[in-house]
Amino acid sequence: MYTLKPSFSKTLFLKSPLLRSSFKPQFFPYTTQISSPCSSTPLSFSITCKLKTSEDGKSSKSLAKKIVLSEGAPAVSEDGAGNVEAQPKPASRGGGGGGGFGGLVKRFPRKVLSLLSNLPLAIGEMFTVAALMALGTAIDQGEAPDYYFQKFPEDNPVLGFFTWRWVLTLGFDHMFSSPIFLGMLALLATSLMACTYTTQIPLVKVARRWNFLHSAEAIHKQEFSESLPKASVRDLGVVLMGAGYEVFLKGPSLYAFKGLAGRFAPIGVHLAMLLIMVGGTLSATGSFRGSVTVPQGLNFVMGDVLSPSGFLSTPTKAFDTEVHVNRFYMDYYDSGEVLQFHTDLSLFDLNGKEVMRKTISVNDPLRFDGITIYQTDWSFSALQIRKDDEGPFNLAMAPLKLNGDKKLFGTFLPVGDSDSPNLKGISMLARDLQSIVLYDKEGKFAGVRRPNSNLPIDIDGTRIVIEDAIGSSGLDLKTDPGVPIVYAGFGALMLTTCISYLSHTQIWALQDGSTVVIGGKTNRAKLEFPDEMNQLLDRVPELVESSLSKQSDAISG
Repeated sequence: MYTLKPSFSKTLFLKSPLLRSSFKPQFFPYTTQISSPCSSTPLSFSITCKLKTSEDGKSSKSLAKKIVLSEGAPAVSEDGAGNVEAQPKPASRGGGGGGGFGGLVKRFPRKVLSLLSNLPLAIGEMFTVAALMALGTAIDQGEAPDYYFQKFPEDNPVLGFFTWRWVLTLGFDHMFSSPIFLGMLALLATSLMACTYTTQIPLVKVARRWNFLHSAEAIHKQEFSESLPKASVRDLGVVLMGAGYEVFLKGPSLYAFKGLAGRFAPIGVHLAMLLIMVGGTLSATGSFRGSVTVPQGLNFVMGDVLSPSGFLSTPTKAFDTEVHVNRFYMDYYDSGEVLQFHTDLSLFDLNGKEVMRKTISVNDPLRFDGITIYQTDWSFSALQIRKDDEGPFNLAMAPLKLNGDKKLFGTFLPVGDSDSPNLKGISMLARDLQSIVLYDKEGKFAGVRRPNSNLPIDIDGTRIVIEDAIGSSGLDLKTDPGVPIVYAGFGALMLTTCISYLSHTQIWALQDGSTVVIGGKTNRAKLEFPDEMNQLLDRVPELVESSLSKQSDAISG
């Protein structure tokens, strides 16, 4: 059995005072819904009635009906202007009014999306990720387990509970590739996508849907409203077009907007954040890193130095490339402090062919086939000397511990019987590669010599010439496939953040006789919006009587 439930539209078609005495047929649309007890989906009748007046010489009324049946008919909603707009309604294909297991499964994704797009949850996820990043900065990453045993002992836990077990069990020794950190990033990314799908995309769809307001009452309900006597809605449209608005005219009604890009910007911000998180994840799980200190004149193979940082790390052919340190040298301030250090590098393929050569320095790395070599440190490898016109001999320089960050290197040249239990000799100390300080067998200062000066010095009957100071270059090697993605994400984030400050402004107008009723709203700069509107309205020209009559004829005709 079906129940007939008519629902009449509230749209009013009013006769303008400017219209002539002739009365044209008016249309009154209404919809009818038939509800079935076996289904929750209404069957909709769309009926249009055409009423003829006495002007046609007939007292009877004729009805022209158009009936459309649809199993998934959209619900009809009404806005404040009295305009009817169809809203899509998902069709229900289950019995029992959507109950049971099938209905539960259909409702479950929406509940999950609603939960994930919750703003407090997203804020909490962002704070959690920030806290984990701060913790990863505080805890030294990638050290051996013994380091954490000593740093976070169980007998003296940090904050009374934090020991090495927390670090190693939760993966805080490699925080940025740990499951807990990657899981939080995935949850935050899911929340961003859910928010975009459930909130931002519908807002953009609504913003792009332009409509006219056909009543002065609806226009006066906007954030800003004003009436212009003796004005034309077409002249208003020209003024708005000059101010950068997109203008639409339909009879006496006008709709205009600008700044629609500001509605798209939040979606761009979310996508940029997703790019940053994807790039950061790829960097943490798919990169290689390694460090090496190489004396001048020696070489190494890239693959022997690089170690994977995650389960997505995949070596390339460039890992077989051999790196040769041609020369290492340093620049100094006038005070003698180290200013900069440089390394002349050559890269060779498996056939021994040089494929690239470059002198690198701090902040000027070498990049080759996705691998970047950075100049990060230096050391003193060996001191080349001649003893009593014999040699040259290479004496290895050992780093000596000092209080502070100053470097000090030293070596020892035995003098006399090397098998004696009380072996003595000449000590040589250096802070850098530019000068060597020498001491005799008793530890007394003997003099200072510069490498390559060829100036001899006699100490305890031994003649010594400092020929060269051989340095070692400290290099860091890295492959990071996520860097381009992160850079692109940050660039997009800055751009879309700036675009998001654009105001999306909408303006409606209606020609009511000789008066134009104007209303508008904006999502930003609400305090400046009335001033902007008043400036635009001041530019609308005032119509004279002859223009008013022509305007009336144009509208009525």
